[in-house]
Amino acid sequence: MAHDAAARDGDAAVERDADVAAAGTDAVDDVVERDADARALASTLRLRILRLCLDEALTNREIAERLGKNPATVLHHVRTLVERGFLVAEPVRRGARGAREVPYRATRKSWRAAAGPRQTQVLLDTFLEEFALVEHPEQVHMARLGLRLDDAGHQELRARVQALLEEYAARAPDPEGTPYSLFYVLHEDPTRHRPG
Repeated sequence: MAHDAAARDGDAAVERDADVAAAGTDAVDDVVERDADARALASTLRLRILRLCLDEALTNREIAERLGKNPATVLHHVRTLVERGFLVAEPVRRGARGAREVPYRATRKSWRAAAGPRQTQVLLDTFLEEFALVEHPEQVHMARLGLRLDDAGHQELRARVQALLEEYAARAPDPEGTPYSLFYVLHEDPTRHRPG
């Protein structure tokens, strides 16, 4: 997901509605599509499903087992993600007992999707859910850095980090590689504002 956009949730929605009113039918259709995508991604469970299906195609049953969820609940979320183009069904295969199974793979569309009104909180909640499952937190590489930047420095940092994220997002995954997850946040620090 282009997480950079998540910080502009509320104001962007108001500006977008005003722009749409002035732009016409095509713009309205675009907004409707973006809003439907944002609603589809407004769920920690759906984001976790996309992460699971990033490297390998999984059936609804396999997804439910890995997430410890009811298959019927997961199927509802899988169908929503397929409908919005975030997951794609691969050819049907036969399961262990001969049943027909449909595997699903993430399309990576979520990386480019516009952020919805709650996207920042959903991303944070998803990160916390996934991080809680890490078996050896002492082996996690984590950093926290306080900066004081002017507008140009802030824009430069955002651009450089975004370029690095884009580079790795475009990189073909190593089938034998270890799966990693990266969560990046840049936010203004209200506790360090000077009084007055």
